[in-house]
Amino acid sequence: MVSLKQMVCVAVAMLAMSTVARAEDGFPFGTEMTMEALPQPGSKRIPNIEIGDHGEVVLELWCKGGKGQFSVAGNTVIFVPGQIQDRSCPPARVQADDELVAALASVETWKRQGDVLTLIGPKPLRFRVTGN
Repeated sequence: MVSLKQMVCVAVAMLAMSTVARAEDGFPFGTEMTMEALPQPGSKRIPNIEIGDHGEVVLELWCKGGKGQFSVAGNTVIFVPGQIQDRSCPPARVQADDELVAALASVETWKRQGDVLTLIGPKPLRFRVTGN
């Protein structure tokens, strides 16, 4: 016969596993992610985003850097770019950075599978959780 204590322990364990599974598939607030892309010629940098707990974003692009804000409702996402720092960048990197900010601003939905976040819009963007 199963005791009440054992039943409660099983229920708590199942709830904890369910919460972990949902957190892995939820929008990655409080996470740093690196874009799945190749570096620009002559550079080792790859764009990354740090998403704060309330959707605030710190961007490090191929050359430029800046801030922005994600707003999420269900699977809908809106990215609003903030101030982007104009650093001394070669023209090709300036263009790549500007195109990436425009692509982020045009995302409409998102999906997450484990460590990979896909931002879906006219140009899908994939980011992977940065491992330490």
